[in-house]
Amino acid sequence: MLCYIDEMKKELIPSLADTQTYVTTLDMRAKQLTADIFSTPAMIGLMELTCVRLVEPYLDENEQTVGIHVDVRHMAPTNIGQSVTVTAELLEVKDNKLRFSVSAVNDQGVKIGEGTHRRALINTKRFGGGA
Repeated sequence: MLCYIDEMKKELIPSLADTQTYVTTLDMRAKQLTADIFSTPAMIGLMELTCVRLVEPYLDENEQTVGIHVDVRHMAPTNIGQSVTVTAELLEVKDNKLRFSVSAVNDQGVKIGEGTHRRALINTKRFGGGA
């Protein structure tokens, strides 16, 4: 069970956005392939990380967000070593839950992924036994 914040942050408003660029590394490869190709789980991880970075400046000391839903399409391959630029935009804030639009483009200008991601705002002192 999630331990939510008592009051949603007023500064967290739809239209907040952030863009981060990451260089893909071997630990991000699709290990089932012989070629060094960026994996779907790694892309989703970077999308989640970008959402976390977007909202962190608006959170208090004992607050954080946790992922609760991902709906993303991986649309094109990217070679390991290429950079990937991820954009996250806050679409909705409701009942301690945040909904984001996420997209990723590789350094060749190819859109490689897009979708939505949801996160819940939690109190870290109460979540998971204070972990």
